[in-house]
Amino acid sequence: MKSLLWLLAVFAAAVALVILGRVDTGYALFVYPPWRVEMSMLFFVIALLAAFLLLYAGFRLLSNALALPSYVRGWRSRRRRERAHAALAAALQAYYEGRYARAEKEAGEAFEGGQAAGVAALLAARAAHQMRNFERRDHWLERAESVGDSALAARLVSRAELALEERDYGAARDALRSLHGAGPKHIATSRMLLRAERGTGDWDEVLRLSVQLAKRDAIAPALAEEYKVQATVELLRRASADAPTLERRWRAVPEADRTQPRIAAAAAQQAAKLGRAAMSRQIIEAALDAEWSPQLVSLYGQLPDRLEGEALGEEARARIERGERWLLEHERDAQLLATLGRLCARAELWGKARSFLEASLAFEESRAAHLDLARLAERIGQPADAERHYRRAAELP
Repeated sequence: MKSLLWLLAVFAAAVALVILGRVDTGYALFVYPPWRVEMSMLFFVIALLAAFLLLYAGFRLLSNALALPSYVRGWRSRRRRERAHAALAAALQAYYEGRYARAEKEAGEAFEGGQAAGVAALLAARAAHQMRNFERRDHWLERAESVGDSALAARLVSRAELALEERDYGAARDALRSLHGAGPKHIATSRMLLRAERGTGDWDEVLRLSVQLAKRDAIAPALAEEYKVQATVELLRRASADAPTLERRWRAVPEADRTQPRIAAAAAQQAAKLGRAAMSRQIIEAALDAEWSPQLVSLYGQLPDRLEGEALGEEARARIERGERWLLEHERDAQLLATLGRLCARAELWGKARSFLEASLAFEESRAAHLDLARLAERIGQPADAERHYRRAAELP
């Protein structure tokens, strides 16, 4: 249909031109002595139009000829970018398929082609790392740094991830701290930093990051709680150089965390080692009032070795008094009964000690209770009972 319309248009133009030639009586005269040229106006217009078209075509041909080298360079550059882009895509696919040698090769071609050179170098470094070729990995990381800061964040994160896989927590922490210092903090890198800080033992940072990530719902609540407890316990152990330092650290622990059994146990143990028996007792009592824990009940019966004589007896009697009050609510608790028996033995209340230990065995037989009864029997001069309890303790798993 379009071809027919073009033919009709050409035909109409030819007809109009013939009609115009018949009615037009004008002419054009050119004089250049001794020459004289005369032609019809229609011929002159047609010749002028043809000359214009010839000149235009000539200039276009010359322009294209001059632009040919740059056109070829552009075409080659586009082809190079297309090949580099295809190589980068192939490298990604090979990496996720586990074909790391091919991934490194394709990423190298993408790097040479200039297609996201920083990303390509990092991908090649990761592939080399997976093949345990650390020399080539470091080489690619250096090449990634050579492209400038265009891939700074990706480079630092990659360095941190690779260092974490190698358990080089110090290098991972340095890379992540540099990243956080140069830009905004992201959840993924904060989680990585938390792992690195745990590896290096910077428990203040572990505590801060675990609380921060828990508020942002970036890690599971149970995991955040575990990290927080672990960090607090380690900080309490490090604060055991002297009693004032321990007390300052304990006051810095939030009230809600002081009753956590593991935290309370760690603080009580450190206080006992420093001779702060009253502080140790108060920590465990507060924790048990909040949440009953067999671990803390057992620890409650372990008196500090640094107390002797009258001080030891007074501390034991104070704990016995509190334990008997607990017994009103936990009368069938074998662990509490055994703890009271040990405390009574420390206070040289032999009859009460034996009664509590035998009551503990009546509810739950344990090696520890038999051993305590055996030692008690030796101290009060009953070797037969001591031998019987030792034998039974040896029989229990």
